[in-house]
Amino acid sequence: MLLRVNTDADAQAAAAFPADADGGAPTLDAFLAAISARAFRFAELGLRHREDALDAVQDAMMKMLAYRERPAPEWTPLFWSILRSRIVDAQRRRVFRLRWMLPQPVADEGIDWADAGPDPARSHDNREAYARLAQALQALPARQREAFTLRVLEDLDVATTAKVMGCSEGSVKTHLFRARETLQHQLEDFR
Repeated sequence: MLLRVNTDADAQAAAAFPADADGGAPTLDAFLAAISARAFRFAELGLRHREDALDAVQDAMMKMLAYRERPAPEWTPLFWSILRSRIVDAQRRRVFRLRWMLPQPVADEGIDWADAGPDPARSHDNREAYARLAQALQALPARQREAFTLRVLEDLDVATTAKVMGCSEGSVKTHLFRARETLQHQLEDFR
């Protein structure tokens, strides 16, 4: 039996997405809307295929609808656990179907980021930096990539990340350390 301990992280998670129009408790729809873009990027890095990533995020969001009665602070780790499971399932299906034998699409085109800013050079630099980071993240082993993405990019705490990844907090720290070492080495010339 698991005991639930309320922490400051729970309060931060509840405040991370807007409340409903009446100013009441946060809604699952608002939570899903707030997390959708980050979830897509996480899935796309894990699956390396845009359509598969969209399917995984949509499946995870549909599964979350069954948990709408859960307290809002539980939604964040629950959603990331569900999404991670969907990504692993999609990866297994891909291997099972021998999809690796098909020619892979060329990854020359990046994600189209619309920049409302007046500086096209900065926009280009940001896209280039994201592409380099995404490429470096894709080269990492899956567990290191998950640990880095959840801890650094999603800013989840160690305990929540361990819960999402289904491992100990020590394993999360080890995976994160190794990921940071590798990324620092790979992105050293980009500084």
